[in-house]
Amino acid sequence: MKRWLASLFIGGYLSALGVGLVSHTMEWGTGRHPAMYYIVWDMFCGWTSWDVRLEVIGEGVSGKYYSLAPGPWGGINTHGRLDRRDYDVGGLACCRIALNTLKHTSHEEIARIFVVERAWNKKYNIPDHLWEERFEEPRDPHYYHKIYHVISGEGVLLSSQPNWLTHYTSVAQNADPRLQSQMRTRQPFYLLDMAAANNSGQELSSQP
Repeated sequence: MKRWLASLFIGGYLSALGVGLVSHTMEWGTGRHPAMYYIVWDMFCGWTSWDVRLEVIGEGVSGKYYSLAPGPWGGINTHGRLDRRDYDVGGLACCRIALNTLKHTSHEEIARIFVVERAWNKKYNIPDHLWEERFEEPRDPHYYHKIYHVISGEGVLLSSQPNWLTHYTSVAQNADPRLQSQMRTRQPFYLLDMAAANNSGQELSSQP
């Protein structure tokens, strides 16, 4: 009986992994049900070695700068220690957070609002005792700042740039002669007809 149950468990386990592998390979049903999270093989492939936080800064007409998030009443930490603005991947909800802070505070006229990314290597997040065991170098994190969005004092988007990771991924690709050669000689598997989709008002269509 035990042997039969063990064989049944192993067979079911391998079958579930096989379904996940086929689903991932064929891009079929990967998000059909929350349970697919446990068997699809690409759960962590999108993780990066960089940590990013968003800073929301207002520039007054006098040239003085103000921190607009979190507001004077404190932040909203819905999932652990991170503020809600740090979950805004596109950085666009930060505009509403900034305008809400301005609405409920006294201040000079605000000329522009900046959404700034602050990035650093995740290895600096480990506790001090683990750092001392793992690295011989002193703990000296380097922070990189990049302007993500520029917004007017009325909430109108003035300019927008790719996020930090996308920007430097593009820089690395353009600096690699091998990748440049492959980009010139290879044909993409899918071609997104952006112009046709925008003109027709329909969803993007992919053509092999």
